[in-house]
Amino acid sequence: MKFILTMVICSQVANTCIPPHQYHELFNNAYDCMIKGYELSKDKTIEIGPEEVNKYNIYIKFGCDAFEEIEKTPTSFDKVA
Repeated sequence: MKFILTMVICSQVANTCIPPHQYHELFNNAYDCMIKGYELSKDKTIEIGPEEVNKYNIYIKFGCDAFEEIEKTPTSFDKVA
């Protein structure tokens, strides 16, 4: 089982969120995914800056969704090297 990190940046003032963004890396467990979510949330908050965060009451939500990887089985359409 792998985990994928999905993040959403929202404004409480505008009562809206931008579309979700999925992080490019897959995680082997929920713990590693959560730690990365907190790290990236902090980094993005710093990048946005205190003026914008305070003006728009910006907050970041994230979640780690589990999924089963499906192994691809070769078909007759796949090139064999």
